[in-house]
Amino acid sequence: MTKINNNKESEVLARLAAQALDEKKGDDVRILDLRKVHGAPAEYFVIASGNVPSHVSALSDTVFETVKKATGLNPHKIEGYQNAEWILMDYFDVVVHIFQKEKRAFFRLDELWSDGEEVAITSDKTDKQ
Repeated sequence: MTKINNNKESEVLARLAAQALDEKKGDDVRILDLRKVHGAPAEYFVIASGNVPSHVSALSDTVFETVKKATGLNPHKIEGYQNAEWILMDYFDVVVHIFQKEKRAFFRLDELWSDGEEVAITSDKTDKQ
């Protein structure tokens, strides 16, 4: 696995993941830019919710396929896929978190990393409104 080594590539990967989640009907898709947050474990978090375990798994699958097709990159690690309550996809500088709604509300990752700057996401949904 090749590590991403520049900020632009990290942002592109984060946006690719967010678009894939949005297109697969992920709920409340967000990108948090953590580059200015001291001690952050990654440059970007991409966070989304799914309705049921099969939806969460499908969201993870689409991120994997989209990123692989566009960049050739595989995640360094994927955790939580079997239970599909909270799937973490580690692309080193970009970490994708896909939750069931109840788990997202419980862990409040968005709030824990609220010092990060939210990146605007454009999608087909918002473009059509």
